[in-house]
Amino acid sequence: MTLATKLRDNKAVYAAAGAGDLAAEKIRELPETVTKLRETADKYRVDVRETVVKYQDELKGTVNKYQDRVDARDLPGAAVSYVTAVGGRVVEIFDELAERGQKIVNRVERQVATQELKESAEKTTRKTKAAASEAKKTAQAASRAAGDASKKVGN
Repeated sequence: MTLATKLRDNKAVYAAAGAGDLAAEKIRELPETVTKLRETADKYRVDVRETVVKYQDELKGTVNKYQDRVDARDLPGAAVSYVTAVGGRVVEIFDELAERGQKIVNRVERQVATQELKESAEKTTRKTKAAASEAKKTAQAASRAAGDASKKVGN
């Protein structure tokens, strides 16, 4: 199995390609998203400040009320439950990224430029092997000639 095949069959490689594709997509969307967020922030800035001031005391009272109801003995079980749920979601995200990456890799492999590059690399490999073989033969011939010459000089 070639290195390329091993990489192609590796889910982590696909996930990395998928993550890169997702990142590129989100970066392309970023200017529009920032503009929308800025407009929304400007629109609601005053309302949010007034609401925070208005409900600040009520929120403190609610926190104090429920603080007494929390039992620290429940925390380990809640933590395990949370970690289990998060772990499941991580696996789902990894699978989604791998699937996305596999589509990207397959699309790139089918492109004409990729096929031309692959053919060029194969030709170069063949030429390199042929040149190495010729160099080996030349070196062997030179070695024999040197051995024969040393025998003649020794006589």
